[in-house]
Amino acid sequence: MAAKRSGARIKRPQRISERLQPVQQPHSEPPLSRERIVATAVELLDAQGLDGLTMRRLADRLGSGVMSLYWHVNNKEDVFDLALDSVLEYRGQPQIVESQDWRGEVGHMLENWRACMLRHPWSASLLPRRALGPNMLSRLELLSKILSRAGVADADLNVAIWSLWNYVMGATITRASFDLSDDDRAAAQQRLARLSERYPTIERSRLLLDNDWDGAFRKGLDLLLDGLAPR
Repeated sequence: MAAKRSGARIKRPQRISERLQPVQQPHSEPPLSRERIVATAVELLDAQGLDGLTMRRLADRLGSGVMSLYWHVNNKEDVFDLALDSVLEYRGQPQIVESQDWRGEVGHMLENWRACMLRHPWSASLLPRRALGPNMLSRLELLSKILSRAGVADADLNVAIWSLWNYVMGATITRASFDLSDDDRAAAQQRLARLSERYPTIERSRLLLDNDWDGAFRKGLDLLLDGLAPR
């Protein structure tokens, strides 16, 4: 005799493998903090540049509401200041004893400064427009101490600091913006070769083919430090 069908579906027993699966807990974000806001702002700036940072986008990345951000930061300008200063932190050379090689100390600090800004290209254009934060002020204080200890007179200290500042900023902005391909540089050099009577020196030196940015920075810095060295 055929079994009588009912309208209700028969519930099949759950497979053993399904019963043994762990229960998925809802994903929870880390608690909101100033440190997390700043780190996320740096990520957003690296990805989208200065114009890409808005409080709405920042909140979305953090998985929070916009108003929640204001418990930790004042406004977008505050976020810019904090993000900029965070990428300019300098921990010094990996040594405990104070070095007597003032040129090496200055070179290490300035190469680190340039490298930090190249990793975060937005920082080079933002730095001149913002109030200096504690990390940048600490860099300048340490740089002043090194130069002073090396014998740079107090009357010349500001000139030395601003000369080094201008050198690092100029080298960084040029490297970040002057991003021609090998083919572009070769084509530019060929055009220059056709104008060699007008521009003989830079054509002979093959200026437009030179892309040793790091080497040029170090050599240029040596020339600058030669001028700052006490006589």
